[in-house]
Amino acid sequence: MTQASKNLLKKLIPRALRVSAANYVAQRNSLKPIAPRECPLCDYRGWFDRFGRPPRLDARCPRCGSLERHRLLYLAMLREEIGEEVDREADRVLHFAAEPQLERIFRKQFRNYNTADLFEKADLKINLEAIDLPAGAYRLIIANHVLEHVDDVTAASEIARILSDDGILVAMVPIVEGWDETYENNKIADEAGRWLHFGQGDHVRFYGRDFRDRMERGGLKLRREITATEPDVANYGLLRGEKVFVFGK
Repeated sequence: MTQASKNLLKKLIPRALRVSAANYVAQRNSLKPIAPRECPLCDYRGWFDRFGRPPRLDARCPRCGSLERHRLLYLAMLREEIGEEVDREADRVLHFAAEPQLERIFRKQFRNYNTADLFEKADLKINLEAIDLPAGAYRLIIANHVLEHVDDVTAASEIARILSDDGILVAMVPIVEGWDETYENNKIADEAGRWLHFGQGDHVRFYGRDFRDRMERGGLKLRREITATEPDVANYGLLRGEKVFVFGK
């Protein structure tokens, strides 16, 4: 190596280190919480944790572990009188893939509350695509980020069957409202591919705004939508524009 080359390296290395250090600091700062938030599920007030892949800032409550979708659904149940449509003492409630944070609250609010899951611990072991329950059995069904895992039209048909005539489904899904159609690809069969295309290793689609039409094909009719807006987004750490869908028969 010539002296000129050595001198060149001496000049380059310090600069490269400075650049690396600056990048590290910038990346670290970019992952810091933006502002203190409130959790309506557990009344925590303070800094939220980041969560997800890629990470979302201010997403997870450090006390109860709630995420944006849990907090939005809970607020919708409180404010939009979804829960008030149900007789808390008499009507039956079924919660698919119940999140512990919500389950703890709903068990206290509804006397006839059941959880359902095919793989995890629950009150009832149920396949959402073939529900072994009688018709009209439930007044309220909750499915929060569940339908993207299954044959959704079949699941909607089964949900419609076990809903009472005046029953409702409260559902949330990952959705891109800017897409006309839901994105599916049956050639993607491995976990890595699903992460890349659908945002999670066990998802089989990413919904577009035809989500309402897909549910209608299963026998469910959209009643209303509750959208995350300000000031709730800032106060409770919600995802801007995320929706809770309420369907009837």
